[in-house]
Amino acid sequence: MVPYPPSANVYWRVTRQGRIYVSPEAKAYRARVRWLAMGARLRPLTGPVSLSLAVYRPRRAGDLSNRIKVLEDALQGVAYADDSQVVELHALRLEDAADPRVEVTVEAA
Repeated sequence: MVPYPPSANVYWRVTRQGRIYVSPEAKAYRARVRWLAMGARLRPLTGPVSLSLAVYRPRRAGDLSNRIKVLEDALQGVAYADDSQVVELHALRLEDAADPRVEVTVEAA
């Protein structure tokens, strides 16, 4: 289980010069996911993986797909080496205002 991710709409930012960078909010989210994985003593899988997500959002707003890419990126180096390893994806959007989160299952495909 990991915290509810920020939207892709705030994950990446663009400078006045047109450079794209990861926002401070995104960096904090990545760090939190990494810290939780280290606490659980996870090791990245090698080879193709299947990713299953139960996304519990805090309110009835926002696109599920905007959360998926952010979460895939945050799991790099934690659940798998690179998100290009994800060959199968299952995602379910649910509501839980009291405890927004994502329940994640990563398995060898």
